[in-house]
Amino acid sequence: QVQLVESGGGLVQAGGSLRLSCAASGRTFSSYAMGWFRQAPGKEHKFVAGISGSGSSIYDADLVKGRFTISRDNAKNTVYLQMNSLNAEDTAVYYCAADQTLRFSWSGMDYWGKGTLVTVSS
Repeated sequence: QVQLVESGGGLVQAGGSLRLSCAASGRTFSSYAMGWFRQAPGKEHKFVAGISGSGSSIYDADLVKGRFTISRDNAKNTVYLQMNSLNAEDTAVYYCAADQTLRFSWSGMDYWGKGTLVTVSS
């Protein structure tokens, strides 16, 4: 069992930055690939970024390439999402999720956090 708790969301002006964190419980954190997803109001969920258990492989959605960076610290059981150059379209609830595969499928992830809200004001 893995429990995930996101933090770091909030209100930021367009062009600003935020860093989201996702703290995981359990001793097997490094065996899980971790992903960030988001869901904007009234819109479908979208994959944002993913990282393999060792951190050696990273996957970014096109909509965040060059602006968002995923990373992890296995010693701290934490995955991060550094978000730069934020715009109003990035406003969403951001969720972290864990899975033992690299599919990063919304319906296929094993464990989910409850999400953290990011609001970007224009």
